[in-house]
Amino acid sequence: MKDRYILAFETSCDETSVAVLKNDDMLLSNIIASQIESHKRFGGVVPEVASRHHVEVITACINDAIESAGITVSDLTAVAVTEGPGLVGALLVGVAAAKAFAWAHDLPIIPVNHMAGHLWAARQVRELEFPLLALLVSGGHTELVYMAEKGDYKIIGETRDDAVGEAYDKVGRIMNLTYPAGKEIDALAHAGKDVFNLPRAMMKHDDPALEFSFSGLKSAVINLAHNADQKGETLDKSNLAASFQAAVLDVLIAKTKTALATFPVKMLVVAGGVAANQGLRERLAAEITDIPVVIPPLRLCGDNAGMIAYASVCEYNRDNFAGLDLNAKPSLAFENR
Repeated sequence: MKDRYILAFETSCDETSVAVLKNDDMLLSNIIASQIESHKRFGGVVPEVASRHHVEVITACINDAIESAGITVSDLTAVAVTEGPGLVGALLVGVAAAKAFAWAHDLPIIPVNHMAGHLWAARQVRELEFPLLALLVSGGHTELVYMAEKGDYKIIGETRDDAVGEAYDKVGRIMNLTYPAGKEIDALAHAGKDVFNLPRAMMKHDDPALEFSFSGLKSAVINLAHNADQKGETLDKSNLAASFQAAVLDVLIAKTKTALATFPVKMLVVAGGVAANQGLRERLAAEITDIPVVIPPLRLCGDNAGMIAYASVCEYNRDNFAGLDLNAKPSLAFENR
């Protein structure tokens, strides 16, 4: 059988990435051009700035990905690209680049859901077994997804307001931490103690069992910091980080356990940028021991084209191809179960 090579594009937010995947699981290259330094001074991603950066580096990323993979353009079988969700301007750069490349080289186009990419990043660790449950936690999303089989993504629970990664960044801003703040909060949390009485939302017996809410927790931390500032007091950053992270993890772990009890599965996948959090990894290892817990390696937790390549294999095998009329879908989402 002839080897299959997929060239994948990811530009949904502030990472420009192009990767090459051989067959089902051999990631030959995964080029990532980060924009973090450009957005730090704003304390978050500026969509227009992100789009312009994508335009500036996308061609170089394509060339680097193909060269690093040790192949030529003639070896390629298909082109995959994130169609959504994400920032519309950023998505359009990747979609336009993928379509232009596919047209120029007469290759089929595979549209990929960004969140499916995060889930399939776990493929680098081991082959996925179905049915499975996925906890997808990132800057823009917090959702529990049930997969009965390949390509069947059903949301069984999601956040009603802030995503968990968004809450980390907003709390980091009030703590005067550098954007993105997740890694620093995680490090501080390991040095501090849970001494502040912060809320765990959507945890009462009459609340929806699998829904999340982090807006109230974020507001509680902000109010705590503002009140201390008005009184001329100084809060211990390590303790504040530990209290915030403990509240987040208590909710994530409790909801995941409830989902596992409700939907029997063969494995749990935890993915997305927040899956890099060491505190979350430690809690999962300690508290969920009856089924395999699969977490992508750190380099595949954030946005990258490697994960889009892995997810595209499923779509390729289902003959899910797009035409040159493919457009960005910034609000693309899985179906609710």
